[in-house]
Amino acid sequence: MKKILAVLAALMLLTVSFAAVAEGDQLDTIKARGTLIIATEGNWSPWTYHDENDVLTGFDIEIGTLIAEGLGVKADFQEVPWESILVGVETNVFDIACNGVGYTEERAEKFSFSTPYVYTEAVLVVRKDNEEIKTLEDLNGKKTSNSPNSTYALKAEEMGATVDYVDTLGETMMMVIDGRVDATINAKGSVDDYLREHPDAEIKMVQVFAGEPVCYPIRKGEDTETLLNAINGILENLRNDGTLAALSAKYFGEDLTQAQ
Repeated sequence: MKKILAVLAALMLLTVSFAAVAEGDQLDTIKARGTLIIATEGNWSPWTYHDENDVLTGFDIEIGTLIAEGLGVKADFQEVPWESILVGVETNVFDIACNGVGYTEERAEKFSFSTPYVYTEAVLVVRKDNEEIKTLEDLNGKKTSNSPNSTYALKAEEMGATVDYVDTLGETMMMVIDGRVDATINAKGSVDDYLREHPDAEIKMVQVFAGEPVCYPIRKGEDTETLLNAINGILENLRNDGTLAALSAKYFGEDLTQAQ
């Protein structure tokens, strides 16, 4: 029920946005508004999550805040389900998404992407007692779990798996642990973080492989070009002064800012 209500709320926002899309340059609109509206899930540690005090934090939250500051505005994070994030950016509900979004050629047809700010690895995860699945090729005919339309869900389907859709990494892992699905694909950094929090979890990583470069998507259009250039300039400064590497080490335990 909570998922349905969240999706309905996001769709209501989309309806409003169609009537309120601002004309003119998007960066000017953001500066006049005084806020950068950022879509994020808020439940995918260490990218975006709530700490022990229920404060929204994470790797993407810190960088998103720095991007807003670099633009001279405040960050306004909107927590929505994954399936609402990209459609919300495309329809101008959100200015940008800060949620570990991987670059793909298919997504690039609809969105303009910033320069990559991290390069991640992906992992194939199964129950500890599973000796049948060792590589992606073994997913053919199996069942996995992931967020709908995520690159990980699409990869599993490409390998012949049936995907059960869930909202959070925690739900995904419990489905593997309980045997409701055979495996899952996810970002290695997120799985590492989950295992630090749950060292006795009955899961194991059986294959590590390269993921997509991670970038910030914005709506494609001539009116967003100055915004994209500004974001790229901010990211370049954060890269040059060591901030990106320091934040990567803080949240992932290693520097993921360099191409593999």
